[in-house]
Amino acid sequence: MEEMRLNKYLAACGICSRRDADKLIEQGVVAVNGQTADRGLKVTQKDLVTVRGRRVCSPDRKVVLAYYKPVGVTCTERDAHADKIVTQEVRYPIRVTYAGRLDKESEGLLLMTNDGDLINAMMRGANGHEKEYIVKAVKAWTPEALEHMRQGIYLKELELVTRPCKIEQIDPKTIRMVLTQGINRQIRRMCKAEGYEVASLKRTRVIDVNLAKLKPGEYRELTRQEMQGLYAKCGLKEPVM
Repeated sequence: MEEMRLNKYLAACGICSRRDADKLIEQGVVAVNGQTADRGLKVTQKDLVTVRGRRVCSPDRKVVLAYYKPVGVTCTERDAHADKIVTQEVRYPIRVTYAGRLDKESEGLLLMTNDGDLINAMMRGANGHEKEYIVKAVKAWTPEALEHMRQGIYLKELELVTRPCKIEQIDPKTIRMVLTQGINRQIRRMCKAEGYEVASLKRTRVIDVNLAKLKPGEYRELTRQEMQGLYAKCGLKEPVM
């Protein structure tokens, strides 16, 4: 990226308008390479720009976040009837959106990115990317029900059979499931087909990225190693970090 006026750079990063960027600079809350910035300053992609101590990322930089979506947050860009929208809950210097949904009643790992190619690759069902969930039912599981789901369940309303999946029982009511397809509300549909109601559902892993120690509402940037693995599994060239 060539040199760009600081106010234009902040606007390009989605922080605010150029006029509001000038106000932030005048307030002394914008710094470049650790020094309080002046109006008229020009920056490049190599400069470290912060607003109120928080790093502002280059609009050209591809980012991927691991976000712990809490129950009650809706995966949508806009919905007048939704109390909480995921793109408004994740306050990050660069605008990011979700790569794969979690329904409102579910919680856990959601990957957020500004890389459209990555989103497309992850959403392509033919790629068979693994997603891992902890599922707790209202009643105890029977071996027969678990085996049926492992082999694939016929979903009458969608007129399809789910792919075989991995299931490990944790306790009488709790299982770990690993799916390789992304049917809308798939786990809830599968459980219902076997006569089970889901009490709680949490996604703990997407491909090789784990929820780890994140708490509800928290997010983190993926590590370099995680980015390399994710892009490789999706058949994409790793972006410049």
